[in-house]
Amino acid sequence: MIDSLWSNSCELENRFMHQHNIGIYKMKDFPEGIFRVIVSNGGGETEHTVTVSEEYYQKLTQNKVSAEELIKRSFEFLLSREPKESILRQFDLRDINRYFPEYENDLKKIQNA
Repeated sequence: MIDSLWSNSCELENRFMHQHNIGIYKMKDFPEGIFRVIVSNGGGETEHTVTVSEEYYQKLTQNKVSAEELIKRSFEFLLSREPKESILRQFDLRDINRYFPEYENDLKKIQNA
């Protein structure tokens, strides 16, 4: 049991050791929002184009945060699970839930906190 707790603790520490800067730029407004996202850290940067429909934005946020904040939190979610280089260069926000089924529930918990 202690070994299990220790390995989980180390895994979480390693997962969050690298600080990322996330720049978000709105390219097109709703009903089909398009955002350019640049993720950088000491190891360079990656650029991503993310689309999100107004309907999906409403579903996830209930208008409690801006679309830019939703994108930022979504990238924080992704970066806690994979390196920036593994994140698709172009995707729709709905795609995250296909790869990580816990995404919508985790994001809703963050919104309600």
